[in-house]
Amino acid sequence: MEDFDLPELTDEQIEQLCSIAEEAARKHVLSRVPSKKVETLNVSAEVEGTKPIQLTVDVDIRLSPSMKSFDVQKLCDDAVREAFASTEKYLRKLACHSPK
Repeated sequence: MEDFDLPELTDEQIEQLCSIAEEAARKHVLSRVPSKKVETLNVSAEVEGTKPIQLTVDVDIRLSPSMKSFDVQKLCDDAVREAFASTEKYLRKLACHSPK
């Protein structure tokens, strides 16, 4: 993640960051594919380090056989990009409110 001159994140902020990433990825997938066509959707987000932080987002999707022509890899990649975009907004907001 890009360094925004952030303060060291609290445990609550790290938890919130992970939740934002997971929710954004899920929301993206379910905006592209009907939930009844999703057999498996596992999303995980993990933060390592404190300054700079390193965010890892993993998205695992298995769709129903009727969706065999759907590009699942692209869907996963796009979901990860959405997760990073959402967490970047959150981190920018934290950076704006941190004392310099």
